[in-house]
Amino acid sequence: MKIRPYGDTKNDGKVQLSFTLPMASGGIAAEAAKQVAKQMGMADPNVVLMETIGENFTLFIVYGTVGVQVDLSSLKVEEIETPTLDRESIEKLIAEEFDRDLVFVGASTGTDAHTVGIDAIMNMKGYAGHYGLERYQHVKAFNLGSQVPNEVFIQEAKRLHADVLLVSQTVTQKDIHLRNLTELVDLLEAEHMRNEVILVCGGARISHELAKELGYDAGFGPKKYAEDVASFAVIELIRRKKQK
Repeated sequence: MKIRPYGDTKNDGKVQLSFTLPMASGGIAAEAAKQVAKQMGMADPNVVLMETIGENFTLFIVYGTVGVQVDLSSLKVEEIETPTLDRESIEKLIAEEFDRDLVFVGASTGTDAHTVGIDAIMNMKGYAGHYGLERYQHVKAFNLGSQVPNEVFIQEAKRLHADVLLVSQTVTQKDIHLRNLTELVDLLEAEHMRNEVILVCGGARISHELAKELGYDAGFGPKKYAEDVASFAVIELIRRKKQK
């Protein structure tokens, strides 16, 4: 099955593109934005928004048509196959399969100062009606906060005897998140800890496929909550326990 983008009617190829140009708004800037869109393959581009966002910087939204189509039968994406359980089911599973509480240690590591994501997963109140891991029975959740160096994160994981490590990455400029995530894997391997923990990362630009490529067990992007993360981690811990 082949599809094209949808705008006004099915498969009409209409798309909306946003970008910034380092120039003041005006007629020349609008024409420059159109030329950018044309060179990207957009036909009949129309500037629907031109807004100054700073001295000699202008944001554009351009609407137009592209001729590309995607063959869905050719696509392959690695996705998490673990089912998402509700909190009560996760708690029951831990009680049945383990003779102790499970330890989850999370942080925004490196220079990342944003805690919204890790707080949504870890903190008791959670986010959007989804309670965080601190509320779960049989779970000890330790939220180390933001700007935690990878070395410190690993030291705390050792001290707390972590079963699961959760890493949140929000700042992604110049792919700083990729370098930081890769460094953590390298450090865990150097400490002979990588195979001793479930390693999970999350963030707005994190996918499961990317996480696996970087050496993580799973990756969670937007619209994922504590029960998604806990379901994967607990089921994976049970799988590993049965393999020993």
